[in-house]
Amino acid sequence: MSNAAVSAASVVRDGRDLTLDLTRVACVVLVVFVHILFTGVGRRPDGSLLIERTVEGQVWFDAVSWILNIMPLFFVVGGYAARAGWRSAQRRGDDAVGFVRLRLARLARPAIPVLVFFSVALAATRMLGVDPALVDTIAIGVGSPLWFLAAYLLVQALAPWMIGLHARFGMIVPLVLLAGAAATDALRFLVAGGLFGLGHVPSTGYGIGAELFGIPNVVFVWLFAQQVGFFLFDGWFSRRRFWQLLGLIAAGYLAIWGLVSLGGYSWNMLSNQWPPTTPLAILAVVQAAALTVLHRPLTALMRTRAAQGAVLLIGSRLMTVYLWHLPMIMVLIGVQLLLPVPMPAPGSALWWWTRVPFLIVVLAAVWLLSLWLVRFEKAPAMGEKPSRGVTATAVVVFLLPILAITAYGLDLPLAVCALIASALALRLVGAYRAPLTPAGASAPRR
Repeated sequence: MSNAAVSAASVVRDGRDLTLDLTRVACVVLVVFVHILFTGVGRRPDGSLLIERTVEGQVWFDAVSWILNIMPLFFVVGGYAARAGWRSAQRRGDDAVGFVRLRLARLARPAIPVLVFFSVALAATRMLGVDPALVDTIAIGVGSPLWFLAAYLLVQALAPWMIGLHARFGMIVPLVLLAGAAATDALRFLVAGGLFGLGHVPSTGYGIGAELFGIPNVVFVWLFAQQVGFFLFDGWFSRRRFWQLLGLIAAGYLAIWGLVSLGGYSWNMLSNQWPPTTPLAILAVVQAAALTVLHRPLTALMRTRAAQGAVLLIGSRLMTVYLWHLPMIMVLIGVQLLLPVPMPAPGSALWWWTRVPFLIVVLAAVWLLSLWLVRFEKAPAMGEKPSRGVTATAVVVFLLPILAITAYGLDLPLAVCALIASALALRLVGAYRAPLTPAGASAPRR
């Protein structure tokens, strides 16, 4: 093994790898930027409102999505963090219940204010008589990132047991998960083709119809990506030679190309995200290998104060940025529509040139909002530890309405249900403690 590989493995095992903090921040900022590119809002020549997903109409977008869809990498890095966190928890004498309820608190608490906002905003549109079709179009868009809360909590809640399986069976675990993902996709495609006497069941994009049969892949695909993160933590990728990592990337993309060519899957990797599909599982391996290839330059970058400052600034309020960027995008666009100033036509040269400045404005606006909201990202001092059954119930209570929003789209009843469920889940595990916990209050270590 080369000296570089030994050094990389040492960093992985003995210290906090700052390149992974950088990766988390970069992934979230990229998600924000992609959503800005999707949000094409302007006015037609007759003055009527135009809303389109501008970037999807570009001929190059499908190819670029094979790189831009970094959500598998987020779960890989989450797997690395879970492996490190579980090891620390065991050293402190903590058990799986303590591990899971802390993860629940760190996801459910930041969700409370955004769900309050959605509930109030959707109730207001009803009272004001706003066009329901317009409300649905906007609500489904701004609610779309919520799927991550359910998927990420699910895999993190299962992490202690999956780490045990990883230690015992190694590579067999991700292979079984990959087989489960492929079988789920096959069943969904068969149902969509009417091969079970159900007739043709169309895909709608929101989990209705044949796509419901793909929901088990929320478990198979994202658990697979998390298992890849365990291998990243163990140094499996850092022990590969440079050419082997490049070969793994090439083989992964070739496998994805082969799957997509067979039919059923979309060439757009973002379209393969709900329900998650086998190509995304393979993409997790590709991205883990690419992250390892880039480890040395990323490490050099993280030695600079500018990079450390940016990672600290955004990383300390990462969930706030993720959950609030789309509502903020919509608010800022609404302000633009109300002001008597011309807006660039979506897809025009001026529109493209203003996307990066608009990204900076969105991040700055969310940062101002985070000055108050950041307190929700700090887990409070926990109450009495619940039983394993109560903890599992709390996880399910939190997951179900979020999955329903992902499948059917955000509306007022589901927003209220998700809000109540989040508060109840926190109460069940003794992590409610008034979300207005002062920022300086004591909190358990991660």
